[in-house]
Amino acid sequence: MNTAHLVLDRHAVVGPVHRRLFGGFVEHLGRHIYDGIYEPTHPTAGPDGFRRDVIALVRELGVSTIRYPGGNFVSGFRWEDGVGPREQRPRRLDLAWHSTETNEVGLHEFAGWLDAVGSDLMLAVNLGTRGVEEALELLEYTNVPGGTTLSERRRANGRDEPFGVEMWCLGNEMDGPWQLGHRSADAYGQVAAQAARAMRMLDPSIRLVVCGSSGSHMPTFGEWERTVLTHTYDVVDYISCHAYYEERDGDVASFLASGVDMDHFIETVVATADHVGAVRRSRKRIDISFDEWNVWYQSRFESFEQIRGIDNWPVAPRLLEDVYSVTDAVVVGGLLISLLRHADRVTSASLAQLVNVIAPIMTEPGGPAWRQTTFFPFATTSRLARGTSLRVVADAPTRATARYGDVPVIDAAATWDEAAASGAVFLVNRDPEAATTVTVDLGRLGDGVRAGDAVLLHDEDRHARNTLAEPERVRLRPLDVTTSAGVATLTLPPVSWAAVPVAVVG
Repeated sequence: MNTAHLVLDRHAVVGPVHRRLFGGFVEHLGRHIYDGIYEPTHPTAGPDGFRRDVIALVRELGVSTIRYPGGNFVSGFRWEDGVGPREQRPRRLDLAWHSTETNEVGLHEFAGWLDAVGSDLMLAVNLGTRGVEEALELLEYTNVPGGTTLSERRRANGRDEPFGVEMWCLGNEMDGPWQLGHRSADAYGQVAAQAARAMRMLDPSIRLVVCGSSGSHMPTFGEWERTVLTHTYDVVDYISCHAYYEERDGDVASFLASGVDMDHFIETVVATADHVGAVRRSRKRIDISFDEWNVWYQSRFESFEQIRGIDNWPVAPRLLEDVYSVTDAVVVGGLLISLLRHADRVTSASLAQLVNVIAPIMTEPGGPAWRQTTFFPFATTSRLARGTSLRVVADAPTRATARYGDVPVIDAAATWDEAAASGAVFLVNRDPEAATTVTVDLGRLGDGVRAGDAVLLHDEDRHARNTLAEPERVRLRPLDVTTSAGVATLTLPPVSWAAVPVAVVG
């Protein structure tokens, strides 16, 4: 049995917890849109064709801002294809995912779905096969109240009031050779700066995200960020980070420590951005939009290879439908801890993706929708994390990993809402074999703070999953926590995640 001790202090503030930290990502990919959120013949579908059972689960998940429509898809997308009468919309070949896009669901339909789930829209513009002019036209269509050709076209298409989109991504993963319109950092930085300046001339209130590296493993990582920000520093608000993790070769210890890599990724990008700012003698600060992150088994990409060929362009094929285990969910909980730990600079993030495609929610055509294991840490953290993120002082034993060296077996983040006199502690036990008893000193949060009803994600079989046959095999369980003299005590089994609400009592 391991033992660990944590100290929380309401004055040790990292930064405010922004609601955009709990964003999601919807891409026209596989069964995400069609047979996922949109299935007009489903028993739960409303007149708009969207599944109401999926809407209920998305609301429960608690996503704030949803990035759309890609992803790799956006680099070949013509936004005009998805507006106007459905019967007049073209069918297009999507080169990113070798599929046919019917354009049944476009900007108006998706915005209506967002209204139903209670999330805000974050739009990506195509800087792969298109450029500044098209980005301006989309911005005019969405945000100008009226009186111009494009804004009046929006109104004629049924949306009298503007969409009022605040967050905009300047392309997607432009450092990747797989991306349509892939460019060097210098070439992308120039076009992104041009687009940003032009878009700000039209709507100065928008927030802009420039493409960072699509992973810290990229050979251009670091230098890409420096070059791109040298062009765009004065005209953007965020630089993006993307990261996916998977268990490889049975190395569960390294997989459970994936947050170590995310921490290093964030801190490296922050240092690079601040260096560019220092060189420019700028007082401005660039934040991070971690707008793609998740567990994704990219090594299981065989289904994509089966739909190659000039004569094989299916509609909504089953792609990237990873079925997540308890271990995967514990890693997702650990990645959320890393994001909270850097809440001063990571002020926007998007879990990639939302439904069916590497997603916390799964659906069956004509059948049920259910929660994957990864649903639980995200939904719980989104619900409980309020106020400010606190710097947690931790004393825990370490465990050797092949990839990251010695790492603490317990990782934790905490939040505290001063106005509500309440907060939460989020913990993972990264040890694959041993339980850990954790004591949490709550005294510096104030007098009378006690632990509330805690929840645990764990299973004796770390490979346990929720499936169509067993949709509730894995769920959250109550976790026993005692509080005495301002110290909470709990025991975390191996490979587990927990959330512990705390509040002033009496």
